[in-house]
Amino acid sequence: MLGIPVGLALSNAGEWFIHRYWLHGLGKNKKSFWSFHWHEHHRESRKHEMFDAQYVRPLFTWSPQGKEALALGLGALAMTPMFPVAPFFTGTVWYRMYRYYVIHKRAHLDRDWAKTNLPWHYDHHMGKDQNANWCVTHPWFDHVMGTRKLYTYGERGPSDEAAPAARARSLLGRALDGLKEAWAVRKTVKARPEATPLRAAA
Repeated sequence: MLGIPVGLALSNAGEWFIHRYWLHGLGKNKKSFWSFHWHEHHRESRKHEMFDAQYVRPLFTWSPQGKEALALGLGALAMTPMFPVAPFFTGTVWYRMYRYYVIHKRAHLDRDWAKTNLPWHYDHHMGKDQNANWCVTHPWFDHVMGTRKLYTYGERGPSDEAAPAARARSLLGRALDGLKEAWAVRKTVKARPEATPLRAAA
C-alpha cells in the first residue's frame, strides 16, 4: 500500500521533470521528437487563449495529441515488468498517466474549465513566463521546487498576482536555509570563549 503515495509523489515529480527538461528543454530544438510541444502545442494554445484544435482530431494521428499519447503509452509499457514486484506503485503511476492525458486534453478543449480547475496549467500557457508552472494534474512539485508563478488576467493581459518576495519560496530552499542558519549558530556558540568566573571581592 505504501506504493500508492510513493506513486502519486513520483508521478507529479515526473510531470515536472519531463515537462521542463524534455518537452521544453529538448523540445526547443525543432529536430527533436519533443518539438511538437513547444513549436505546435504552445503556439496554438497561446494563439487561441488555451484552446488547441489538435485535441479535436482523432487520437491516432501524427499530431501533438497522438505523440503525447504515444509517449505515455510507451512509458506505461516500459513499467510493465515492475508490476509483479510493486503492483500498487505501478498501478498508481499508470492511473496518473491516464489522468494526465484526460485532464490535459480537457484543459485545451475547455478553457473556462482549465482556468477554474487547473489555474497553474492555465498560467503555464497564458502567463508571461511560459517556463514555469510545470505540473499539469496538481502543482505539488512546482511548490516544492519554487516554480509556481501566480497571475491575474485583465484587459492588458497577464500580470503578476504577487510580488516575487511574497510568493511561496521553494520548500527545499527554505529547508536548506534553516540548516545553514542552525549550522552558523552552532559554530558561533562553539567559537565563543568561555566566560571568566568572577573573582570574589577581597
